[in-house]
Amino acid sequence: MTEVQVKSTAATGTPHKHEIKAGQHTFTADAPKEFGGSAGPEPHELMLSALGACTSITIQMYAERKGWPVKNISIKLNEETVDDTENPGKKISKITREIDLEGDLTQEQIDGLKIIADKCPIHKLLSGPKQIVTNVHNKEVAV
Repeated sequence: MTEVQVKSTAATGTPHKHEIKAGQHTFTADAPKEFGGSAGPEPHELMLSALGACTSITIQMYAERKGWPVKNISIKLNEETVDDTENPGKKISKITREIDLEGDLTQEQIDGLKIIADKCPIHKLLSGPKQIVTNVHNKEVAV
């Protein structure tokens, strides 16, 4: 089971900055700049970062297992809002992932790595069925 803790730092004068603890790592997230953020990446950037990192790791591990000569992987991700063709008048998010591979690869290997990119766990999580369970607890503030 993966666990991440996110804590607001609003009491320190940065209303939208949050401290994130993931395993042994601590980093910051903030609201988008247009909403007053400036201390760190905003949640959509973190989500795209997770997809990019997972894609690269998945491709690299697969290539290593196959003995394919992938020397470097570079991934650029963009998210935009587009019209939902299945629901006129509604909008959906569209993520575009551009993968640049460096290595002496055949077209067959490149095609195989494209298929593997869609098998990364974060890709599956974002595109597949999921459940999100929310529980809210109120802690009294000591006076």
